[in-house]
Amino acid sequence: MAQRAGGEVQPEAVTAWCPTAVRRPIMLQGWHDLTSIHWRYDPEVVQALLPAGYRVDTFEGSAWVGVLPFHMRRIRLPHVPPFGPLSTFPETNVRTYLVDPQGRRGVWFCSLDINRLVPALVARVSYRLPYCWAKMAIERDGDVMTYTSKRRWPRGEASSRVRVRIGELVDDGEVSAFEHFLTARWALGTRFGSRLMWAAVDHPPWAVHRAELLECDETLLAAAGLPAPDADPVVLWSPGVDVRIGLPKRVVVPPGPARPAP
Repeated sequence: MAQRAGGEVQPEAVTAWCPTAVRRPIMLQGWHDLTSIHWRYDPEVVQALLPAGYRVDTFEGSAWVGVLPFHMRRIRLPHVPPFGPLSTFPETNVRTYLVDPQGRRGVWFCSLDINRLVPALVARVSYRLPYCWAKMAIERDGDVMTYTSKRRWPRGEASSRVRVRIGELVDDGEVSAFEHFLTARWALGTRFGSRLMWAAVDHPPWAVHRAELLECDETLLAAAGLPAPDADPVVLWSPGVDVRIGLPKRVVVPPGPARPAP
């Protein structure tokens, strides 16, 4: 791992294909009918949301935060059938991108809203992810997708209404470096108490469509502690992927000056 001046590890390359397969997943999921809406942010603003040891990942000097509504399908354990209605539901994430002390790139979730209370509680306990219980719906009318969400628990008022028109499929060879930066993420970072944790994620490359944003009325960013964006977002859509998630493992943080966690 190459190091920058000051001891920071150079981030790993962004790859369209998962570089290391998750051979023993502890969770299987399907992420479908997914819209991603990303806004540019000052890296220092986003860094303030991350625990000490993780640093915000940037593209051409900017951090990016996304609101991603989609349809979670057939969430289950390996070798176990789906749990009926508990396994399929709408979900909306607020996420950003980080680099761990080893230079690995991943996702940091600011919030994850779903309309199933039991899976939200289980995910909070098992992965320590900030799942929330919300009233949600997804509708499709031709090439127009509509996603609605109103949070019920535990973080008070936070809602979203998103409508997009699905555009043309982008050929694999024409997906830009920036679009790979937003979509080709093979891990998620979280925190168990004072310990940083890392879980590998494995899925096929995303089929990326351009998309037109018809409506976006949301308070999820503010609920996550972020200021309102001051520029137009980047909008993409995908029919989705099937996902394998590995067991969270502890991140080794080298000794150095401590920064208080937010």
